[in-house]
Amino acid sequence: MKRSRINQILKESERFLRQRQVVLPPFGQWQPADWGDLDTSYAEIKDSMLGWDVTDFGTGDFDKYGLVAFTFRNGNYAEPEKYPKPYCEKVLLLNEGQELPYHFHRLKEEDTINRGGGNLQITVWHSTEDEGLDRTTPVELVKDGHKLVLDPGTVVTLHPGESLTTTTGIYHKWEVEPGTGEVLVWEVSSTNDDNIDNRFLRDTPRVPEIEEDEEPYRLLFGDYRKL
Repeated sequence: MKRSRINQILKESERFLRQRQVVLPPFGQWQPADWGDLDTSYAEIKDSMLGWDVTDFGTGDFDKYGLVAFTFRNGNYAEPEKYPKPYCEKVLLLNEGQELPYHFHRLKEEDTINRGGGNLQITVWHSTEDEGLDRTTPVELVKDGHKLVLDPGTVVTLHPGESLTTTTGIYHKWEVEPGTGEVLVWEVSSTNDDNIDNRFLRDTPRVPEIEEDEEPYRLLFGDYRKL
């Protein structure tokens, strides 16, 4: 992705969050120069991958395959004694016409909550032992305390206020119901590590390569290794 496109997406995302009265912590509003003045007391932000994330999943087509996320808090599988939180909290934005491609998590269990905007559609399948789509086994999920037993490939629609619990090994794809508009999604989960935990149905890079055609507006968590 070009940095200029990422900058544009971040500014649009901040406007949407303000409209929804979602206020970010101070590090969500830092300029790149602010990161150079930090001492080791701020290490958790970098080590636990807090902050902004913009991805097109390596497709070069953010409008079709894309996602914006901001992680507020997170544990750390690599350093559990230093960072003992067993949970993660993030906000995610999905535009109408976009898709979060099929993937499952090997470690993370999550609640996906529609906090406003359009209707979020989640298509679900079990995974097979060789990590394909299980086209025969019913999928058991919980939607707002209601246990569901669904046919493989069922589309679960979350209207604003509704949520779905997804356990490990369940493939899921996100889309927005046409005509309903951008969705504000909240995620409450166990510890998240996008470097090791995601299994995409198709070979899909979670963190895109960035073409630095202008200076960053905000840093993404993928930028922290460059600090």
